[in-house]
Amino acid sequence: MNMLKRIHTVLFASALFSCSVAVHADDLQDANRYFKQGQQNAALEKVDSYLASKPKDAQGRFLKGLILTEQGKPNDAIKVFSELTADYPDLPEPYNNLAVLYAGQGQYEKAKQSLEQAIRTHPSYATAHENLGDIYAKMASQAYDRALQLDRSNTGTQTKLAMIQDLFSGNARPKSSVTSRPVTSKPVVATQPASDPVASTSGGDSDLLKSVHAWAAAWSAQNVDQYLAAYADDFRPADGESRSAWAETRRERVSNPSSIKVTLSNISVKMIDATHASVHFKQSYNASHLRSNGRKTLTMVKADGKWLIQEESTK
Repeated sequence: MNMLKRIHTVLFASALFSCSVAVHADDLQDANRYFKQGQQNAALEKVDSYLASKPKDAQGRFLKGLILTEQGKPNDAIKVFSELTADYPDLPEPYNNLAVLYAGQGQYEKAKQSLEQAIRTHPSYATAHENLGDIYAKMASQAYDRALQLDRSNTGTQTKLAMIQDLFSGNARPKSSVTSRPVTSKPVVATQPASDPVASTSGGDSDLLKSVHAWAAAWSAQNVDQYLAAYADDFRPADGESRSAWAETRRERVSNPSSIKVTLSNISVKMIDATHASVHFKQSYNASHLRSNGRKTLTMVKADGKWLIQEESTK
């Protein structure tokens, strides 16, 4: 079950991060540019050079936290954002990013505490309120799962768990409910330096992310038809086999295990144009017969108003 869908889009939708120090240094501007281009090693080198002369600069440190997150170094990023909250306790964005990182590690209590602090410093910070709702939903899901392990016959618990699963799969989302986007995937780059935004987005990103999370949710639910429907007609299997042969193989592999749980985290989106995008994330696959973790890239295409998977690759 892929839960907490809200935390991820913060990466692209949250308010810009600002501070009192104006950014004019070439190194920081270069670091921002490299970050946007996906050249994280070069970005880190530049931001470290900048921080060598301005070790307390909030924008440089914040950008370093984003770079470390993108490099798959959550513990290092947590250290950077934690130190930022200590030096700049009135800024809500570092708390939000901490929550995203903690959630990605399954430390939901710490994520909850970070979001509560973000809200205390900035009561109107909508992203933190939404993320906190996602955290509560994830914690409720875990509690219901545990209750069912102890009493499989408890139909009330089964109903409650099914409601949460359905909510986050995108099948039932009342306006008053948490909308679709998960904490485990949510904010790696929840905020951005005001001088030069580090991530670009368009109105289609929200629907794009919903499609990605719906795909993972269908996989977790072993809903083969919904899972296969997430792929475009011209989807190109990585090993060169035909689309029909690939579909039959996937049908068997998705339906055969007694259970599957797919979790996405550290999601980033690169819009290529209005109808094409690349989505990068860390995928955790836990099934009754196999457990694996790795990076995956989905090439997405928008066809007839729907975002579909045109190609997927692993690193």
